[in-house]
Amino acid sequence: MSKRLTVTDLLKEKEKYVMKDNVTEELYIERLDATITIQKPSRSLVLEAHGIEEEGGSDIFLIYNSVTEPNLKDAELQKAFDCKEPTDIVEKVFSPGEIVTIAQYGLSLAGYSDSVKRVKDLKN
Repeated sequence: MSKRLTVTDLLKEKEKYVMKDNVTEELYIERLDATITIQKPSRSLVLEAHGIEEEGGSDIFLIYNSVTEPNLKDAELQKAFDCKEPTDIVEKVFSPGEIVTIAQYGLSLAGYSDSVKRVKDLKN
């Protein structure tokens, strides 16, 4: 059973509860047999991505702006892959399924996941 979070808890362990912006994770891409590094997207980046109407565009935008290694914004890389638009590099390197999975992982780093549940659901 989980415990109730109190003001005392927050004050006593402030560092534990403060949201950190510089959170990164390494993700293994099986097809590439390599890892990439993704940074937790900011709220403004997530909102901007959410506003993109083009199908799949929000995931591509999120990945382009969240993956820190390799640097998808590198001009030499984009030129080598013949990218017309900077974000084209995402579809040149990752498969459609990988794009969705990487974007979902980025969103989960920012707290957009099933990490919050009703207490009633936990008891059942």
